[in-house]
Amino acid sequence: MQKKWLIPVFASFMLFSGIGANSADAASESELTTTAKEYLKAPYQYGGTSIKYGIDCSAYTQFIFSKFGINLPRSSSEQYQTGEKVAKSDLQPGDLVFFNTNGRTVSHVGIYIGNGNFISATTSGGVAIDQINDPYYWGSKYLGAKRVANFTSEAELAKQKAIKEEVKNVSVDFSVYSSRGEVAIKLAALLDIDTTDTNSPFKDVKPTDEYAGAVNALYKKGIFVGDENKKFNPSSPITRGELSVVLVNAFGLTQTGEEIEFVDVPETHWAHKTVSILASNQISLGIGNDLFGINENVTKEQLSVFLSKLQ
Repeated sequence: MQKKWLIPVFASFMLFSGIGANSADAASESELTTTAKEYLKAPYQYGGTSIKYGIDCSAYTQFIFSKFGINLPRSSSEQYQTGEKVAKSDLQPGDLVFFNTNGRTVSHVGIYIGNGNFISATTSGGVAIDQINDPYYWGSKYLGAKRVANFTSEAELAKQKAIKEEVKNVSVDFSVYSSRGEVAIKLAALLDIDTTDTNSPFKDVKPTDEYAGAVNALYKKGIFVGDENKKFNPSSPITRGELSVVLVNAFGLTQTGEEIEFVDVPETHWAHKTVSILASNQISLGIGNDLFGINENVTKEQLSVFLSKLQ
């Protein structure tokens, strides 16, 4: 698995144990669960610490959490002494869940992964996913849960991303650069399309916004799309790479002659084809030194030049 570390913008989390608190960087809930599931069916071995040759329940939780820079004690009973107690109704992915399978004390530990499920190294099937409230076994064995780390939820990740985007946009001088809303207005005018319908599908575009009709018209034609959070981001800048896709789609441009290559746009780049098409039609020949400036924001001057060539 390719690791992707997420550094919290506003806070770090603490690991609480009997010997003090340790800090670590938070990862997302989905990263934790994806990592844990990578080792499904790994063989079980009492006292074992090897994913390949055999691992027991506490060694498995220790192994998974170590991948996120979190150090857990070796045994399930020791792990039960760490972290903060969590009610079953408040479980979050990443919480450690404990069971009494020997009739005496804590003897099994797993990782809660959401929807009433947990993953652990079991004696019967190796690393497996089970239900905490399983009426045939685990439900009656459940002891409790501890939170040793706060993993970021997908909703929080989206919120952090939006905040970062807003902070980034504050530093953009829109007297120099074009916003996505401005591009929509000018492009819709050049295409001479009907912009009377201002009810766009994007959460961040109100019917009263000056660009609402243009945004909706371009969306209907498949020229402009939003992000994964159904936002258009009208106040954000647009990169030269993104604009290449928009212009090629808007005007139905096709490749003229051989492909034109740029150092910063390899064949594997998502905008390689549209950049080459734009260049082959003499709309943009890059910024010099065989560079297209793929990630540079589009200036007002550049936008005017592009659109004048498409008239």
